[in-house]
Amino acid sequence: MPGPDALPVYGLAAVFAAAALVVWLAGTRLAMAGDELAERYGLAKEFVGLLFLATVTELPEIVTTVTAAQVGNAQLVLGNMFGGITMQTAILAAADIFAVRYALTSWPRKPNHALLAVLLIALLSVLLCVTFLGDLDLGPGIGLGAILLAAGFPLVIYLLRVFDRKTTWAPVDLPGEQERHKTLRAHLRAKDAASNRVLLLRSAVCSLLILAAGAALALSADLLAERTQLGASFVGVTLLAAATSLPELSTTLAAARIGAYTMAISNIFGSNLIMLALLLPADIAFRGGPILDHATTGAQLSIATGILVTAIYVAGLLIRRTPRILGAGLDSWLVLVVYFGSIAALYRIG
Repeated sequence: MPGPDALPVYGLAAVFAAAALVVWLAGTRLAMAGDELAERYGLAKEFVGLLFLATVTELPEIVTTVTAAQVGNAQLVLGNMFGGITMQTAILAAADIFAVRYALTSWPRKPNHALLAVLLIALLSVLLCVTFLGDLDLGPGIGLGAILLAAGFPLVIYLLRVFDRKTTWAPVDLPGEQERHKTLRAHLRAKDAASNRVLLLRSAVCSLLILAAGAALALSADLLAERTQLGASFVGVTLLAAATSLPELSTTLAAARIGAYTMAISNIFGSNLIMLALLLPADIAFRGGPILDHATTGAQLSIATGILVTAIYVAGLLIRRTPRILGAGLDSWLVLVVYFGSIAALYRIG
C-alpha cells in the first residue's frame, strides 16, 4: 500500500478535508458532553473549558510539535505553536460573530478570564524576551526558558483557584441570564438521559477521534506545504496552525451555541496556555540545542500579535458592554484585523 508521500495533491487535499470533518464533528460532541458533565457534577464551566476542553483540543498540537521537533524542523514547530496562539484567539471572534447574543466578552460573571488573559500576556512577554536574548542551555540541549514557561501552566491554574475562592468582585450591567437559557433550551431538548458513564465514554471516543484526525491533518498539511514549495515557518504559522486549531474552532463554536460562553473563552485561553507548556517536550525532542534559539522574525511577530489580541480581549472583559458592530463586539473585530494583518506581514517577511 502506498504511503501518504505517494498521494497526489488532490489526494492529500481529500485526506485533509476528511480529517477536518472528523475533528469538527467530534469537537462539537465533546463540547456538549463537557457542558452536560459540568452541570451534573456541579463544576465551574470556566475550569471545564480550561482543563478538560483545552487539554483535549491541544492533542493535535502535541502530536505535531513532538513529531516536527524529532525530525529537527524547529521553524515548523515554533511557527505552528506561536502562530496558533493568534489564530486560536481569533476563533473567539468567529464565535462572537456567528454564535453569540450580545458581545462575547459581556457574558462572564467573574474576573477569572481577565486574570487568566493577563497571566497569559505575562508569559508571552517572557517568551518574547527569551527569543531576543537567547535561551540558557542547561544541558542536554534543554533551555531554562522552556522549563520556566512550562512551569507557568500549573502556576496559573493554582493562582486562578486561589483567586476564585477569595474574590468578592462582582460585575454590573450584564446581559440577563434568561438570554442564556433561551439559547440553551433548544439544545436541552435534544439531550438524552445518558448516564455519566456513557457521557464519559463519549468524551473519550471523541478525544481519540480528535487525536487521530488531528495527526492526519498535520501530516497532510505538511505534505501539501512541501508540494507547493512554501516555507516551513510560513506554513507552520498559517496552514498547520489552522489545521491543528480545528478542534478549538469546533468546540468553541459548539460551546457558544449552547450558551456555555465562559467555557468557550476558557477553552481558547487555556489552549494558548498549554501551547506554552508544550515548549518543554519540544525542547526535549529537539536535538539542536534550545529550540527557542531558532525562533525567526516571523515567530517573534506571532508572539507579539498573540500578546496584542489577548490584550484586546482583556479590555473587552473589563469594559463589559463592548460596542457591537454587525452582530459582534468591537473587540472581536479588532482581533480579526490584527490576525489578518499578521498573516499579511508574515507573508511579506517570508
